[in-house]
Amino acid sequence: MHRLILKILEKLYLAKTALRAFYLRQILRMDIHPSAHIASHVKLDKNFPSGIHIGEYSHIGYGCVVLSHDFVRAIYAHTRIGRHCFIGIRSIIMPGITIGDCVIIGAGSVVTHDIPPRSIAAGNPAKIIRTLDDDLSRFGQFTKAMLAAKRAESEAA
Repeated sequence: MHRLILKILEKLYLAKTALRAFYLRQILRMDIHPSAHIASHVKLDKNFPSGIHIGEYSHIGYGCVVLSHDFVRAIYAHTRIGRHCFIGIRSIIMPGITIGDCVIIGAGSVVTHDIPPRSIAAGNPAKIIRTLDDDLSRFGQFTKAMLAAKRAESEAA
């Protein structure tokens, strides 16, 4: 009985996720790649939905806010998140920001300026804390080669 309930809940979750993706891409016309993963409770700006662009294999964490307009300054700007990015939970991406490919944004960060490709940024406002030599794999994960190099580097020290 317990397994049946879990299977039903899993099917409901998948249906909800598919329905939300359809709503964001087809109804609101946001430019979200089909392989991108948007966690629950993510707030994507609905005042200028065509200004949201999310690349392939990017992950937007729980509770993030991605803005494409600023009501006070009357700005409607395109906000772009590149390929293979990871946006940590409860981060805020301000309108008009471009986040390059293979970028990791730390949890709770407020991104107020563009982030170049292959970077790790965190803080309020987000600052680049490290630049990466190689590309990240899917959803902003380190590759095995990067981890092996880091281990060898720490053993040598």
